[in-house]
Amino acid sequence: MRSGLSTPELTLGRKLISINWLLVLLISMVAAVGFAMLYSAANGSMSPWAERQMLRFAFAVGVMIVIATVNIRIWLRYAYVLYFMALGLLVAVEVAGYVGMGAQRWLSLGFVNIQPSELMKIFLVLALARYYNASAIEDIGSITRLIVPIALITAPTILILRQPDLGTAIMVAMTGGAVLFLAGVRLWKFALVGIGALAAAPIAWQFLHGYQKKRVLTFLNPETDPLGAGYHIIQSKIALGSGGLMGKGFMLGPQSHLHFLPEMQTDFIFTMLAEEFGLVGGLALIVLYALIVTYGIIIAVKSRNQFGRLVAGGITTTFFLYVFINIAMVTGLIPVVGVPLPLVSYGGTVMLTLMIGFGLVIGVGVHRDVPVGRRGEAEGL
Repeated sequence: MRSGLSTPELTLGRKLISINWLLVLLISMVAAVGFAMLYSAANGSMSPWAERQMLRFAFAVGVMIVIATVNIRIWLRYAYVLYFMALGLLVAVEVAGYVGMGAQRWLSLGFVNIQPSELMKIFLVLALARYYNASAIEDIGSITRLIVPIALITAPTILILRQPDLGTAIMVAMTGGAVLFLAGVRLWKFALVGIGALAAAPIAWQFLHGYQKKRVLTFLNPETDPLGAGYHIIQSKIALGSGGLMGKGFMLGPQSHLHFLPEMQTDFIFTMLAEEFGLVGGLALIVLYALIVTYGIIIAVKSRNQFGRLVAGGITTTFFLYVFINIAMVTGLIPVVGVPLPLVSYGGTVMLTLMIGFGLVIGVGVHRDVPVGRRGEAEGL
C-alpha cells in the first residue's frame, strides 16, 4: 500500500503552530545562562565572547526553525548524502586541516572555520536512522545486519581519533551505539563489544598519545602533577568547593576572575557557574538540561514512524552525552577530554551543530504523523 505517501503536506502555518515552543524556550534559557557566564568570564564585558555567542545563537535559532519545518522525508532521502559529506570533510581535515591547540580538527572554508567531527555527530544519527528505517523488525537481530551500521560508526571514529580527539571519538561511538540500541539491537551484543573493548584496552593504551595517557593517569591521582597535567582538575575542584550552597555572587568568583581556573569560557564554564551561584545554580542548570532531554524523549516516543523515533532519540542522546561528559569531567568523575557544555560554552560549530540537531528533533514532533518510507507503510500510517 502506498496510499499513506499521498498524505497532504502540512502548510507552513500549521508547522509553525506545531513547533514545541516550550522546548525552544528551554533551549533559549540555557543559552541565556551561557551569555551571562561569558559576560562574567570577560569581567563584565560583552566582548569578546558574549556578544559573538549571542549573534551565533540568534542565527542558529533561525536555522533550527527552518530545519524543523522541512518535511521529514527530505531528511530521510538525503541522510546518506549528508553522512558522506561529513565523512569527506573529516578526510579533508586529515589532508588539509589546520592545527589549533595541538590538534588538527578544523577546516577553513575561507569565511568560516568548521569542525567536521561535530557535524558527524548529527549526520551519523540520520544515516543510522535511515538504515534501520528500511530494516524489518525480524532482521534487526541478525549479525549480518550489523556490518553496515558498525562500518558507518567505525569510519568517522577512526578519522576523529587520528586528529587526535579522543573525547569526540568516544561521543560519536556512543551516539552510534545508542541508535543501535533504540533500533532494537539486543543488549548481549553490546556486552560482547564491551568485553572485547576491555580485552583490547592494553593494546589500545599503546596507541594513545602521551598527553592522553597523562590525562588518564592524572585522573587517577591529580596530585602527582599539581602544576602540570593535574592543574586543571585541581583548580576546578577548588572552585566547585568554594562556591558552597549559594555561591560567591555574580562575577565574584576568585578562582575564575583571578585566572586560576583555565578555559573558563569553554570546557570549565560549569565550574565558574558553580563558583558564582553555588550548588543551587549548578542544580538549576542541570534541571533545565533534564527538561530538554525529557522533551526530546517525549517527541521520540510520540513519533509514529521509525525514522523519526531514531532521529529524535539519537540526537537527544547526543545532547545528554555532552552534558554528562562535561559535568563529570569538571567534577573529576572522568578524565578531562575537552567536551564543551552544550549551549553554554563558547564555540560556533558546536552551537550550530546542536541547533541543527534540535531543529531535527522539533521537526520530528511537527511531522510525527507523517508516514516515512517502508516502515511507515508497514505500520499502516
